[in-house]
Amino acid sequence: MQDCSELWLDSQPQVRDFFESQNMAQLLASRQVEIVRVPSFKEHLTVTTSVYEVKPMFGFRNTFIYDSDGQPCYRTWSMGAFVDKNTGRLKRVPDSVAASLLRDPQLPMDYKDRRIILPDVQGVGREPIPVMQADIDYNRHVNNAVYIRMAMELLPESFAIGGLRVEYRSAAHLGHTLLPTLYTLDHSIIVTLATATDTCAIIEFIQA
Repeated sequence: MQDCSELWLDSQPQVRDFFESQNMAQLLASRQVEIVRVPSFKEHLTVTTSVYEVKPMFGFRNTFIYDSDGQPCYRTWSMGAFVDKNTGRLKRVPDSVAASLLRDPQLPMDYKDRRIILPDVQGVGREPIPVMQADIDYNRHVNNAVYIRMAMELLPESFAIGGLRVEYRSAAHLGHTLLPTLYTLDHSIIVTLATATDTCAIIEFIQA
């Protein structure tokens, strides 16, 4: 999914060139995933991604994975934030650049809020997780998929995942230690991953 989204930018050279000239990046702020079915080994899959809405500082896209019959295995939507690489702060994209982006229709799925509200129950802390060199991507922070992998390691073996939501709040870097907390509800488990000062990611796993 990430690779497909990155390659999509090559089909929009005017936007790619603007981001490069302004030293900007689009960082993932949230993603929701619906798991229709998990493909089998060696299945032929098609990954598609498309932007359906653009705001001055945010972009919204669908990324779907289909099987060889054209049926969806995974449905996702995500929100990306336009960020100045020098400051790490949000940066507005001019209307002319935003208007030049190719847009496609929003694809059907059960869209949930990008914000994840922590429940009013006592969370359970787990062993700290040190950030390793292999967790870091080319933006020099923990790759967004790594947070999900870390959180999945904390789930009970009997927990079958039917979907998930992730809210990314603050980037973790090499040398940080992430402190996990689990909140177990009737049909979901929420995992927070935080440094000593900031919450980095909140992941909600929905039971199948």
